[in-house]
Amino acid sequence: MESSSKENSRFFSYNMVLPVDRSSFKSESSASKEQQSCCGGIKIFLGALSFVYFAKALSGSYLKSTITQIERRFDIPSSLVGVIDGSFEIGNLLIIILVSYFGAKLHRPRIIGAGCLIMSAGTFLIAMPQFFMGRYRYERFTSTVNSTASVSPCLQNKSQTPLSSLEKSQAKINAGCEKEAGSSMWVYVLLGNLLRGIGETPIQPLGITYIDDYAIEENAALYIGCVQTVAIIGPIFGFLLGSLCAKLYVDIGFVDLDSVTITHKDVQWVGAWWLGYLIAGAVSVLAGIPFWFLPKHLPKPERRKDSSTSSEQSKFITEESKDQHKLYQQQMKITEMAKDFLPSLKSLFGNPVYILYLCASIVQFNSLIGMVTYKPKYIEQQYGQTSSKTNFLIGLINVPAVAFGIFSGGLIMKKCRIGVLGAAKLSLGSSFFGYLLLLSLFAMGCKNSDVAGLTVSYHGTEQMTDYEQSLFSECNSGCACSNNDWDPICGENGVTYISACLAGCHASNGSGKDTVFFNCSCVGPLESPSQSSSAVVGPCQKGNECPEMFLYFLVISVITSYTLSVGGTPGYILLLRCIKPHLKSFALGIYTLAVRVLAGIPAPVYFGVAIDTTCLKWGSKRCGGKGACRLYDSSALRYVYLGLTLMLGTVSIFFSVAVLWVLRKRSSSHDETLSTNVERGTCGTKSKADNSVNSGHLIQTTYWPEKETRL
Repeated sequence: MESSSKENSRFFSYNMVLPVDRSSFKSESSASKEQQSCCGGIKIFLGALSFVYFAKALSGSYLKSTITQIERRFDIPSSLVGVIDGSFEIGNLLIIILVSYFGAKLHRPRIIGAGCLIMSAGTFLIAMPQFFMGRYRYERFTSTVNSTASVSPCLQNKSQTPLSSLEKSQAKINAGCEKEAGSSMWVYVLLGNLLRGIGETPIQPLGITYIDDYAIEENAALYIGCVQTVAIIGPIFGFLLGSLCAKLYVDIGFVDLDSVTITHKDVQWVGAWWLGYLIAGAVSVLAGIPFWFLPKHLPKPERRKDSSTSSEQSKFITEESKDQHKLYQQQMKITEMAKDFLPSLKSLFGNPVYILYLCASIVQFNSLIGMVTYKPKYIEQQYGQTSSKTNFLIGLINVPAVAFGIFSGGLIMKKCRIGVLGAAKLSLGSSFFGYLLLLSLFAMGCKNSDVAGLTVSYHGTEQMTDYEQSLFSECNSGCACSNNDWDPICGENGVTYISACLAGCHASNGSGKDTVFFNCSCVGPLESPSQSSSAVVGPCQKGNECPEMFLYFLVISVITSYTLSVGGTPGYILLLRCIKPHLKSFALGIYTLAVRVLAGIPAPVYFGVAIDTTCLKWGSKRCGGKGACRLYDSSALRYVYLGLTLMLGTVSIFFSVAVLWVLRKRSSSHDETLSTNVERGTCGTKSKADNSVNSGHLIQTTYWPEKETRL
């Protein structure tokens, strides 16, 4: 009986335990499947978003690489090129608030897909002027085109040959001259870039918040860092594509390349700038396809479903009542969302951390956008490099340093589990040391090229007087020359002359790129002007010290780019963690709007205006009027370009210090309140320990259920 009783009890306990084990197994299995489904979904979205970031970065960086090409092709100054570059931000301005606020409550992936189609249409529109305007015409002496006749560049009388300046005088009479020159076709480039800005608008605010909503919290910073890192591959390919297209002649496929008398090293050379936009537009179309098949919502990770409020966020966010948070979780109509717009805006601008960080970002982006926009021009003019080589070096050396810096910032955040205060310190430190390194670039410049009548006189001394009067000298007084021409030649004395006529050359031999000028009265020694002197087509190379200075510039530039980029991901996380969870998309939209309007639009314009003040020789349009700048004062360009960048960077550092001060003040205030509550017995020992652990980490292990933005 006893044994039978024991067996029955054993059997009974087995039957009682068995269902529990099965239930536990099922729950673990379902949790595992749900986690795999969540991870798979977020990783698919992560890959699609990374490709979109690549596409938009490709077209954006390619535009930067073609700044000088567009300037020469349409014969416009740098300030107007800055307006074209800023039109992208104007497109963002038009719809950024609507997209970031209402788009967060709608189908975010499909909105991103529609933006990609609009972005590709704008990219195609930028390339359209090439197919509607005439062929590119550059200034070149007549004898370099016609090899059957040797014409004297120095004209003793105007009836000798049709010089380009005389042709321009006749062209001014032609009523259809402006239309033939295609002087207004740059408007299509501006409109296309504007359309690109409209299409790019939803990618950042909706894509980043989608990841932050559905990713495991400790992986959020790493995912955002990965997206930004992959996005940097876009500029690498963009600048390399710009380097390739810059070597191809602008009218390739439309003219006989054997008839082109200039090379890609010539200052008048224009590459096939339009070809890269066709490629970038096709990539944007492909990037938008996956988003039409992605779901509106993804399943949240198991650990984020039932977590309580994050203690770290509660330090820097004034919580509202739970009832108000639940309001954002309910489905709302468009009218209800619109009524909540102004209160949300007021709440956002009432956050001092957000406002100070916004100001710091605006000023810093002013310096960075201006510096990046005109960096190719700066390298070309300061160090005498070609557009092709400049774009190649930026894409192959400088951009990867930025990518490595951004990824390093995200990796540091994850591995070291840095908190909000640590993120602010890391962002501030990267900016401080980055701009400190930038200061050393002032000593790494090249002297002005010796250009007769501009930087040096015809006697070989430093030029001090107004260049318009000094272009003429006794050695070319017998020639009927124009001071508007720009067809530089290099004399055997190492001095560049604006044209063969102003060099006093009386004979030429050969044609095209192989033309050699003889009997140049301004090239020979002043003591014996009758001595035969020669010159070749194209400007002279810069001084011997310039290649060494350019190498130093590249090294410091790479280190500076890496240092400044380390603070990119910590800044993003600081922004996301110091605002109310249901306002994340809206806050990122306002942040993007402010950066676009107050940095992206004005920075290229006033940087271009400042750079234009350093111009020594302006080109002239075919129908009259000022064209693109042909020669800059190297020293003045260096001080204006680097000085403006450094001044803005210094101001942004002061705002970053203010952000850190406010965060420390709030953190200490929160700790004091928590300590008081513990002493009064309202908080347990375990709660205190948990809060002390969470306060030291930025990537929270808990989840705020209300932080997801829903419709």
